[in-house]
Parts: sequence; C-alpha cells; structure tokens
Amino acid sequence: MDRISVNPQIHFGKPCIAGTRITIQSVLELLNEGLSFAEIIRDYYPDLQVEDIRACLQYAIALVAAEDVHLTLA
Repeated sequence: MDRISVNPQIHFGKPCIAGTRITIQSVLELLNEGLSFAEIIRDYYPDLQVEDIRACLQYAIALVAAEDVHLTLA
C-alpha cells in the first residue's frame, strides 16, 4: 500500500497513487470500462506503472474486505 496516499489537500482527501494526483477511483473506472493495464498507461496515464494499477485493485479489495455487511431479510 506504499503506492497509495491520502492527502486532504489533494482531491479532497480521496486516495491517489502516491506522488500523483491520479485517484484510485479514476483508474478503477477505466478498468471497469474494459481497458487493459497497458491501455490505461499508454492512453491516459503514461507516468503510471503496472504496479500502480495493481495497487489500486489491492486497495479496493482491502476496502471491501474491511466492510461489515448486514443483510436484512424481508
């Protein structure tokens, strides 16, 4: 997780790739659109490395893993 930073002065504290203003959300949205790691780097964020994109996925997985889900049966 050393590739992820949260700074209240950058994007209102949204998690970003360390040393950039690129939000994890932005990268995840591109992945959701079906872009490959290579396409994201080539077409959108040439300063990123594959490990940065993997860190975004790991961050999202960690958030989901930490959630408490409470289902209500109707």
